Amino acid sequence: MPSQDNSRRRFLRRALAAGGALVLSGCDQLSQSAWFTKLLGSAEKLTFATQRLLLPRKAMAQEFTEADLSPFFRSNGTSNPDNPGYQAMAAHQFADYRLQVGGLVAQPRAYSLDELRALPSRTQITRHDCVEGWSAIGKWKGVPLSRVLEQVQPQPSARYVVFYCADPMDARGTRYYESIDMEDAWHAQTLLAYELNDAPLPIKNGAPIRVRVERQLGYKMAKYIMQIQLVERLDDIAGGQGGYWEDRGYEWYAGI
Repeated sequence: MPSQDNSRRRFLRRALAAGGALVLSGCDQLSQSAWFTKLLGSAEKLTFATQRLLLPRKAMAQEFTEADLSPFFRSNGTSNPDNPGYQAMAAHQFADYRLQVGGLVAQPRAYSLDELRALPSRTQITRHDCVEGWSAIGKWKGVPLSRVLEQVQPQPSARYVVFYCADPMDARGTRYYESIDMEDAWHAQTLLAYELNDAPLPIKNGAPIRVRVERQLGYKMAKYIMQIQLVERLDDIAGGQGGYWEDRGYEWYAGI
């Protein structure tokens, strides 16, 4: 029999997927109207409050076995950033890659891929639920974000973690980015993943590093992470909504 927590997660997942499908299916005119934007914002706040109320702070997303692995893990979003700097790193197997971690921290750091791999790791088999309507189960290995946070020492005023990606700037001059709050940042299943299914993370899936936030939908799990910044506020970053898609009408909190 399904557990109560799993039943709640399924309910929240279906509700969020339905909301995401509404956005994707052509609500451009509605998304420009003040009343509809306000309605979506109210629904998001309700979803966020409901998730925090129903699920314990350290509740874990469901994990699976290797027998459950999907035969193919498709790419979501960008599959190979058209960025000369990224392409140069990829050509050298990311030997020159450095993950910059800064902002509201006591000890800013720059991590090579080897340094990230040397930190204590976690392996988890979880389901990726995409707002476009597909799911896949994969085996992820990476360093828990909490291990990095322990080293850089967040300042008390830090409330959010912002991930900046290698995707080139769009027509609006915005580079792809995402953000989560500190509760999800410290969660045991939040990984900076560098392996998928026992192999180095493929470029189409976000090499060299992508974030896994297993209690949220797929668009929150940014790929090609180049920089992490800890901040107090989100409203003065890019479009002010906390993420590339959020600036275009998606919910900031996509918990399942």
